Amino acid sequence: MFDVIIGGGGPTGMMLASELRLHGVDVLVLEKDAEPSRLVRSLGLHSRSIEIMDQRGLLDRFLAHGHRYPGGARQFAGIEMASPATPDTAHDYVLGIPQPVTDRLLAERAAELGAQVRRGHQITGAEQDDDGVTVELADGARLRSRWLVGCDGGRSLVRKLLGVGFPGEPARTEWLLGEVEVTTPPDELAAVAGEVRKTHRSFGIGPAGNGLSRGGGLYRAVVPAATVSEDRATPPALEEFRAQLRAFAGTDFGVHSPRWLSRFTDATRLAERYRTGRVFLAGDAAHVHPPLGGQGLNLGIQDAFNLGWKLAAEVSGWAPEGLLDSYHTERHPVAADVLNTTRAQSELISPEPGPRAVRRLLAELTGFEDVSRFLTEKVTAIGIRYDFGDGHELAGKRLRDIRLSRGRLYELMHQGRGLLLDQAGKLSAAGWSDRVDHVTDVSGELDAPAVLLRPDGHVAWAGDDQQELLSHLAAWFGPGTSRA
Repeated sequence: MFDVIIGGGGPTGMMLASELRLHGVDVLVLEKDAEPSRLVRSLGLHSRSIEIMDQRGLLDRFLAHGHRYPGGARQFAGIEMASPATPDTAHDYVLGIPQPVTDRLLAERAAELGAQVRRGHQITGAEQDDDGVTVELADGARLRSRWLVGCDGGRSLVRKLLGVGFPGEPARTEWLLGEVEVTTPPDELAAVAGEVRKTHRSFGIGPAGNGLSRGGGLYRAVVPAATVSEDRATPPALEEFRAQLRAFAGTDFGVHSPRWLSRFTDATRLAERYRTGRVFLAGDAAHVHPPLGGQGLNLGIQDAFNLGWKLAAEVSGWAPEGLLDSYHTERHPVAADVLNTTRAQSELISPEPGPRAVRRLLAELTGFEDVSRFLTEKVTAIGIRYDFGDGHELAGKRLRDIRLSRGRLYELMHQGRGLLLDQAGKLSAAGWSDRVDHVTDVSGELDAPAVLLRPDGHVAWAGDDQQELLSHLAAWFGPGTSRA
């Protein structure tokens, strides 16, 4: 029996597998596709996801394959924010990196840590009981695990097997997306595309290089489809792609030799619950939305980062009551807010007079620093504060990287353990030393006498009272093993 089976080997599934393996959990990832996908649905990582990679010692790998765009997230529905507001992060940039590279790097990390990955194995059934989950595969094989996590995308079979509702809005608009070669000269292509985008902001075509793809003369193109397809799993034919380019631009730019073609829509849905007994949902299996703002892949990685340590705690036997349920209560509202944000951006790119008027008004509002910071923190996810009830103003927030006398905070988080940052060195977490590291060489950058950090970097408690600390250690890290 496995501890955890993960259905889906995309970025969410591989991030989760890595988080579980940090704590010695026996993990099996089942991916239905025999080979990794070449589709570039995501173009980069936002600040919070970059922080996550830094917290796990992975950032150098990603920086080596991407391109930094400073302040790149300071736009909303394509509106460039005039205010110079600087977000509260050491990583104020978008890291341009194509999804296949992100997928590969996370898969390599999961394998390094000992996760088992089986490609070409599709889950077709799942039944759970008090002791675990029995998973059935397309070839008739049956596997047993203590827990199952569905990271199998927007059409998630795991979600359907659970009977979890997926309310929201069906697709109203569909786009065709692909990487192709062109015959039109670059200057002419850019001029035509610029004119089209004055009235149709959902249209785009440009070089697929500069850290966003492998380049080599490829162009990335996106254009609205004529209708919403009934079979969106089937990629468009090249002629359909050409026809839509001609409909919007008056030319198909001589597109040929596609590397890949795909479809996506503005369908917006959110799973009613993220947990059903011993089965969880994460990533697109739990939420789908239009890609405006580039938040989809980032949201899934952050789901995995939240769930991983909690599920590992349950497997290891020290999870306090309610810890697993906090995955839903924390992440469901975050996804709901992302869906709301992408709905708003979808309206703002409309060529209709009403949305264009709102767009002009918002462009003025973003000149105010508070508005600019508010929207930037939404898109980058650094403004997330989980609701932990009354307490210190830091409680529930993630802590930015700070300097310590022996390095950086994020360098101490590579093993996925809790951290007690204690400026005065007067507190103790001795009963939890197998789960929480006590750090006393803290600089004055910390806005509290002491802070208890969860493995995902969010502040569980802040203050200076030992008894308060003990109660919060027990609430987040289970019973202590001893007292010093």
